[in-house]
Amino acid sequence: MATQKVTDLSTHDQIRQVAARYARGVDRLDGDLMKSAYWPDATDDHGVFVGNAMDFCDRVVSTHRRFTSTMHCVMNHAIEVDEQAGTAHGEIYNVTYVFREEDGREIAETWWGRYLDTYERRGGEWRIRTRVCVHEQTRAETIGLHMAIDSSLFRQGHTDRGNATPLGR
Repeated sequence: MATQKVTDLSTHDQIRQVAARYARGVDRLDGDLMKSAYWPDATDDHGVFVGNAMDFCDRVVSTHRRFTSTMHCVMNHAIEVDEQAGTAHGEIYNVTYVFREEDGREIAETWWGRYLDTYERRGGEWRIRTRVCVHEQTRAETIGLHMAIDSSLFRQGHTDRGNATPLGR
């Protein structure tokens, strides 16, 4: 019984790492990292794109360059695993912040939604086989006042977009 609980925890953690790789890959414009979350024959339905996940990753890296930064926040990741079948289903609540400039104004867009995923284990590794992105709500607003701190003293998020840099480096 204890061995099964450890296996369950390990499986859930591996699947959560898949979701984290995807989100980090999008935000860092790292196509290879995004692709590592999907099987090569996986499909993704993001509304504006429905098709092969590898093609979707290439599209995202290309289209997201227009943003100054993005931040995908994944949470409430419910996972149901069928170890014998080597499959799992997940539902992830997602809040994404997208920042861009327009006519000299800073715009913050917020997306609320969910990812409905089917995961598959192949050769001991879990990845996404199918993903459907569900839209709940969006909002766009002009950024007014900023926090009373000299943010220019911090490393800026856009400086490592498009660079495959390891964590913490």
